[in-house]
Amino acid sequence: MKGKYISQFGDITINSNVIATCAGSAAVECFGIVGMAWVNVKDGMVKLLRRDSWGKGISIQFENNRILIDCHVIVAYGVNIPAVTENLISNVKYKVEEITGFEVAEVNIYVEGVRAID
Repeated sequence: MKGKYISQFGDITINSNVIATCAGSAAVECFGIVGMAWVNVKDGMVKLLRRDSWGKGISIQFENNRILIDCHVIVAYGVNIPAVTENLISNVKYKVEEITGFEVAEVNIYVEGVRAID
């Protein structure tokens, strides 16, 4: 799926993988986020993603030139989850809007696990 932006100079098409990678990197910058998670629906297993795979923990949809983002994350043990997720939503929304020029309609957060930080 791709987002299309029409400018006075021509059409700009942004692949959803680019937006997912941008959102994933913005997400892991937030305090209290250990990393992005990938959920195997078949087995119900959750896997912590490496840096080069952060985009797999993000789902992107386009609706009327607006972006809908689903983030699957693993949070640090002992943090205030509502506070961390509010910060995460704000950071992801800002960074994606800044880079793409598209409006982010909503950012949904799915906390898939909790992990102690070493």
